[in-house]
Amino acid sequence: MIKLLIFDVDGCLTDGSIIYGGTNDEYKAFNVKDGLAIASWSRLGFKSAIITGRNSKVVERRAKELHITHLHQGIKDKKAMLEEILKKENLTWENVAAIGDDLNDYNMLKSVGWSFSPNDGVDLIKKNVTTVLNTCGGKGAVREMIDLIIKKEELEERFLKLWQ
Repeated sequence: MIKLLIFDVDGCLTDGSIIYGGTNDEYKAFNVKDGLAIASWSRLGFKSAIITGRNSKVVERRAKELHITHLHQGIKDKKAMLEEILKKENLTWENVAAIGDDLNDYNMLKSVGWSFSPNDGVDLIKKNVTTVLNTCGGKGAVREMIDLIIKKEELEERFLKLWQ
């Protein structure tokens, strides 16, 4: 059973755009549907993590808003970081679903129980994941991922009850 979701940020939770302001400000656009699904996943009692290669205060803020269990930024070896999380949470690779869109996600994606790429992920990643999503990064790809997991794990009734 999937118990932990792993998200890459740029290209998955966002469309990959990075906008810089005049005073070292950084801006990213997040999809509200992704956010609602992540928050609902947490409300179901499951865990999630962001593992990203960049560092950003915006990502830190978003992770807090969505009650994401683990936030790891500036990570070069995402698989090794995920291995540490698995030990802390007493989970196995089969308990993990992850989404990534580019080569720095490859080793992590090849190791997890269910791997995803947004539709606009790079070709080498799309060829090596379990599921290529119909949706592009930052446009609801994470929501599509979570909806597929909810359906496969037969959690739809519990998911809906969160909103009744």
